[in-house]
Amino acid sequence: MAISTLLLAAEEGGGHSDENVLVPPVSELLIGILAFGLLVAFFFWKVYPQIRRTYAERSDRIEGNLARAERTQREAEDLLVSYRRQLAEAQDEAGRIRQDAREQGQQILDSLRAQAGEEVAEIKARGEAQLAAERAQVVAQIRREIGEIALELATKIVGHELQRDDRQRQLIDDFIAGLDRPAEGTTVPAPAGPGG
Repeated sequence: MAISTLLLAAEEGGGHSDENVLVPPVSELLIGILAFGLLVAFFFWKVYPQIRRTYAERSDRIEGNLARAERTQREAEDLLVSYRRQLAEAQDEAGRIRQDAREQGQQILDSLRAQAGEEVAEIKARGEAQLAAERAQVVAQIRREIGEIALELATKIVGHELQRDDRQRQLIDDFIAGLDRPAEGTTVPAPAGPGG
């Protein structure tokens, strides 16, 4: 219908030559203004609220994302601080454990050294005791043999056999004991020679 109106207006205006071509006819101008008004009204009635709603949702979403990002960043920083603190505590604990292990190792080493020293002292004491026992046994055996040799020598010197009784054995033991005394620091007079 607007097209037929426009065509009619063009036919009527075709005969006048004094009209300006740049200025539209009033009817077209009114129709254009009315159409533009309807378009603007439709825009503010339907399109603009949708644009505002979409803009508000997008703004809220962006602000929410920014808030979440800031919150996440704060949480990440807090977590990083917590991890660093835990790492420092773990390093301190590891240092304490290493120090405790060193101290325990030193205690064990000292204990083993002390135990080894005690075992060495015990083995040495047993060896010395065994050596003393063997020495005493050898000395007793040598004394017996010396006594028997002295008795045989006395028998040969006297010319007849002496009786081997306890009294003679005591005499020989006393003589041997007298021989031991010079080793202890006492002086024994030299035996008299055959001429004197």
